[in-house]
Amino acid sequence: MKAEEKTNVMRVLEQKKVSYKGHCYVDTDAVSGVEVAEVLGQDPAHVFKTLVTMGKTKQNYVFVIPVARELDLKKAAKAVGEKSIEMVKSKDLLPLTGYIHGGCSPVGMKKFFKTTIDSTAENCETFCISAGKIGYQVELSPRDLAKVIRYQMADLTVDHEDA
Repeated sequence: MKAEEKTNVMRVLEQKKVSYKGHCYVDTDAVSGVEVAEVLGQDPAHVFKTLVTMGKTKQNYVFVIPVARELDLKKAAKAVGEKSIEMVKSKDLLPLTGYIHGGCSPVGMKKFFKTTIDSTAENCETFCISAGKIGYQVELSPRDLAKVIRYQMADLTVDHEDA
């Protein structure tokens, strides 16, 4: 990755002296998170997507889950103490977070929202999250991410037996 192709997420990590590894996949047709993991040669269980939701109280929440999994809205609502939550519409993402659909990162949003990471991240020495721009990912340890944003961990994904 060329130095001039730094994203805001990378700048934030560098300001906080957090080590990360940048990954770039702009010259591919990868669209789904699983395809991105494949292109990067990463285990999809270690590549996470960032989802932005709104609770019944009109509060926004961020959930970070493995790309191959699906957010369980009931578990997510319970994790943040809401009766229910729903996904934020794509068109509302940019004004709310500063990021577009497909390039949303839990780091560097316009405003900090309560963030919950799927508990499977505890098993990852490092994991990949969006670098805030389609085609870019940063790989870092969940411990190092905690130096940049506050988050909690919870079981957030649909159990395959339920699906």
